[in-house]
Parts: sequence; C-alpha cells; structure tokens
Amino acid sequence: MMKTRIAALAAAVTFMGAVTASPAMADPVPGSPNQFYASCAVDLLGVPVGCLETDEEHATHICQYVLTAFGLGLDCIQR
Repeated sequence: MMKTRIAALAAAVTFMGAVTASPAMADPVPGSPNQFYASCAVDLLGVPVGCLETDEEHATHICQYVLTAFGLGLDCIQR
C-alpha cells in the first residue's frame, strides 16, 4: 500500500512539474499554443524517442504534452 502511495505521489509531482515546465526555450508552433518544436531520435519502428525542445530551425518533430493512462507523455509528429 505504501509503494502505491509513493508512486501516486511521484506521478502527481512529475505531472505538475511537467505542466509548469512547459517548453520555455522551444519555439511554439504558430497557431497551436500547446504544440512546440522538438528534436527527436527515432527507434527502429520510426517512433520518436528522446525528444528535446528546440527552435524551429533545428526541429525534427512537432510535439505536445498529453495525459495518458501512464501519466504525462509526449505526442510527436515528424515535420
């Protein structure tokens, strides 16, 4: 029971930190206030992994934060 509470608390803190730490140095996508430019590596299946916020010139993907069943995640599309 204690591990569940700790995990839930850690997830809540992580969620709040990620929400308040929205991409400050990333260029926002014009007309889409929730989306930002990112540079992402891709795995063998072409799924973006290891994304870092960046400016428009160096971006490989356009991302936004999304709430999933596992917590806060990134939804990215290739530019």
